[in-house]
Amino acid sequence: MTRCAVLAILLLAANGCSGGAATSDAAVAAPPDPKSGGAATVLDVTANSYSNSIAGLSDEQAGDFSFGHSIFSQNWVTAPATTSGTDGLGPLYNARACSTCHSQDGRSPPFSSSGGLLGLLFRLSIPGRADNGGPNPDPVYGDQLRQFAILKVPADGTPHVAYAETPGKYGDGTDFSLQTPTYNIDGWNYGKPSAGLMISPRTGPSVIGLGLLEAVPEEEILAHVHPPDADGVSGVPNHVWDAALQKTVLGRIGWKANQPTTLQQTAAAFVGDIGITGSLFPTGTCTSTMTACLHAASGGDPDFELTDDRWKAVGFYMKSLAVPGRRDIDDPRALQGEALFQRFGCTSCHLPTLHTGADAVADVLKNQTIHPYTDLLLHDMGPDLADGRPDFEATGSQWRTTPLWGIGLLQTVNHHAFLLHDGRARGVAEAILWHGGEAATARENFRLADASERSALLKFLESL
Repeated sequence: MTRCAVLAILLLAANGCSGGAATSDAAVAAPPDPKSGGAATVLDVTANSYSNSIAGLSDEQAGDFSFGHSIFSQNWVTAPATTSGTDGLGPLYNARACSTCHSQDGRSPPFSSSGGLLGLLFRLSIPGRADNGGPNPDPVYGDQLRQFAILKVPADGTPHVAYAETPGKYGDGTDFSLQTPTYNIDGWNYGKPSAGLMISPRTGPSVIGLGLLEAVPEEEILAHVHPPDADGVSGVPNHVWDAALQKTVLGRIGWKANQPTTLQQTAAAFVGDIGITGSLFPTGTCTSTMTACLHAASGGDPDFELTDDRWKAVGFYMKSLAVPGRRDIDDPRALQGEALFQRFGCTSCHLPTLHTGADAVADVLKNQTIHPYTDLLLHDMGPDLADGRPDFEATGSQWRTTPLWGIGLLQTVNHHAFLLHDGRARGVAEAILWHGGEAATARENFRLADASERSALLKFLESL
């Protein structure tokens, strides 16, 4: 019997069972296709599986990829330094390199082995909107907490995270526990922040497949917006400011789809996380009250610390990272889990299949059928996951559907299993159990399933 026939039988059996959730007409189970990224797929299951370039790059593009990788991985240093072109760190910063938060092009754990923050940062804003329609930055601390600073410059403050175990039970009586985080910041070095300060913890997501997601035509993304279905699932787009085009466009990158392109996300991360200015964002993060910060030396060229050729090389590098292929496509348990993934209603948001158009940075990214398991839309995930912080059109409880391709290799690549926007989930099962709002029905279908079905669904996700 072929694997397609096996999957068809499992889908028919699953859809005939009682208690299944209705799914969107757009939610069609992906075929058992190992090429998750179409022609931009790499069949690699090693610790380097997130770090391969797409096939078919020209010699010039291969050079850009290598150049971008070197800048992505390098540590920036305080200016002035003899290492011209790599100085200008800070004065305030969260990380010294892009790879600090995106280790091996994946997800760094929220904390280091010593307990210090590693891949976790904190967005800041106050009520209201900025001139571009985005979050309104705090007038003293800006839009992000920087817990590190160069010599003789005070950092913003010190964040703290505490966890409490919240017990729960599966439908068969099996116990589980979720760790509920509490965040606070003390030691504010520039005075108290404004009243109503909103804080949103964020971890750095995996950067694989960004070139494919950016190549999905806008009309295909918007075609999946629909009125709430029987389970209350709809999904809405976020429209955000494009600094290069100087206009509002569809957002698709980031936890709240709050960035329009990989290039803008790259420039924003350089200035926000490392303190490296460039032509898109030429102003640093020092506010008017931060005297020592304002007087610190700059690095790099006279105008910008990040030259355009370096910035664009990093952007090209991230858009040219291949997607690891799906595994265990003949495994009956994984195929059963795929059928359950659809029946439980997970595909209402984690759409199995999208298509890229003709506009992409490389030929291999064009006109591809891909299986990222996202609709690139915002969904209300309920109060338990809410950060309470609006981001352009995203509310404080809405998050973009996270792509699931490569999730089964997270432990292999990054040696941890922390998931969700702040890394609170200690594995895929906990991540599912945190789902609420539009995903509450799908969560309950998983929670109330028997242990064998839960195991099969997890086996399927491990195959991605």
